[in-house]
Amino acid sequence: MSERSRAGRGGRTVAVVGVTAALALGAGLLAGRAVTSPAEAAAEAEPPAAGPITVPVERRVISDDVVLRGDVRYDDPAPVAVETGDRGEGGPAVVTGAVPEVGATLEAGAVLLEVTGRPVLVLPGELPVYRSLRAGSSGPDVVQLEEALTALGIDVGEPGDTYDSGTAAGVRALFDRAGYAPPSAGEEMDALVEDAEAALEQTEADLAAARAALQEARSGPAESTRVEADNGVREAERQLAAAREGGDAMAVATAADALELARAQRREALAVPEPVAEQQAVAAAEDARDGAQEALVQARDEALTGLPAGEVVYLPSLPRRVDEVSVRRGGLVDGAVVQVSGATLEVSASASTSDAALLAPGMPAVLAGPDGEEVPVEVSAVTDDEAGGAPAGAEGEGGDSSGGEGSGEGGPGTARSTVTFAVGALTDEQLTALQGQNVRVTVPVSSTGGEVLAVPLAALTAGPGGESRVEVAGDDGATELVVVETGLAADGYAEVSGPGLDEGDLVVVGR
Repeated sequence: MSERSRAGRGGRTVAVVGVTAALALGAGLLAGRAVTSPAEAAAEAEPPAAGPITVPVERRVISDDVVLRGDVRYDDPAPVAVETGDRGEGGPAVVTGAVPEVGATLEAGAVLLEVTGRPVLVLPGELPVYRSLRAGSSGPDVVQLEEALTALGIDVGEPGDTYDSGTAAGVRALFDRAGYAPPSAGEEMDALVEDAEAALEQTEADLAAARAALQEARSGPAESTRVEADNGVREAERQLAAAREGGDAMAVATAADALELARAQRREALAVPEPVAEQQAVAAAEDARDGAQEALVQARDEALTGLPAGEVVYLPSLPRRVDEVSVRRGGLVDGAVVQVSGATLEVSASASTSDAALLAPGMPAVLAGPDGEEVPVEVSAVTDDEAGGAPAGAEGEGGDSSGGEGSGEGGPGTARSTVTFAVGALTDEQLTALQGQNVRVTVPVSSTGGEVLAVPLAALTAGPGGESRVEVAGDDGATELVVVETGLAADGYAEVSGPGLDEGDLVVVGR
């Protein structure tokens, strides 16, 4: 290549580089003018024109709610224990059968459990078992037993407060109905009854013999003795008559004396002496017979069918549902054997005393189910707790009369109340889903009952006379204070009414 050619190409390269540099410089200057720093932007900006913050007047339902959390369970839960301290056979109280299943229903007269081969029967009653009952026992527990048997249609004879043969017959019928042999006093008592019966039979035979001897003693001498005595008197009378016919005064006197003697001998022979010994024998035999009768009555009473304390439990109301079983076959009875409840599902919640004071039986409420479904419920009872603090399952959850949840006022030692809610009719699926759940219950303690004009609480101000006012903004930006009547306030809103205020008007809540 010639030097001219190389020189020409070098000149053109320099020129291109120069033009490119010039263009880059110009672009940089233009970009520099277009970019503004934050400080410059803040300095050059002008503040916006000041104005009120407004919200529209609404129509809404306002309600003041108490929100609680509660456990869903069957009503009136109670543990059931079986008495094991008065068991005639001794030994450990072993569960041998009839263990109920969870969900089973216990009816009056049903077998709750089988312990050492003997049943534990369920009867209605408020008074718990505290002793075994037997003939001669008296008290309110006997009255309760007879009333329970009568309610089952079992005859107990003449009702009273003493355990007698009629009560024992009713107990036998109860166990026969349950399919078990009635309680027995044992072979020893049966033998005592047999001995007493034999003793009574012997004393009655002895008494009969003594009475026969007395009767014989009171019947007088034998017939031959009477005839002999009469014959002697008649012979003397004939001798006297013959002497008188003979005219011998001496013979007459002798015959007269003989007749007097014969008559005296007849009186002696026919006289019936007082049978003192026989009477004493009869009295002794009667005393022995009476003693044997008393002994037999006592023996029979002791052998009469009783009701062992370990073979019955009383529950205040029946039927009952088995919620929990604490024993198994082959295990020992120790404490409560089952946990039972009523047949009605309920919700039990803990509330602060201030929230509980707002509630009363009959108030409607809404339960939030596990799937979000709302279930209507109703307050059935509000009771003060004996001790402070929230029950298990209610920690961190309290009522909130301003519409919130979980205020949890107070702590351990703070007085609280238990609120019970009745649950209406549920489907089987709802029962299964709700049972044992801890749920949220909302109780509207007050409500407008329908839609009303409402403004945020921040929109309300107080006038010089204590009246309530709202500041209404017009289309031109001007505002006007309007006096209103306020109603229920909840959820951050207040019910308002008065002339000059309509739905959609803008009210000032801040600036």
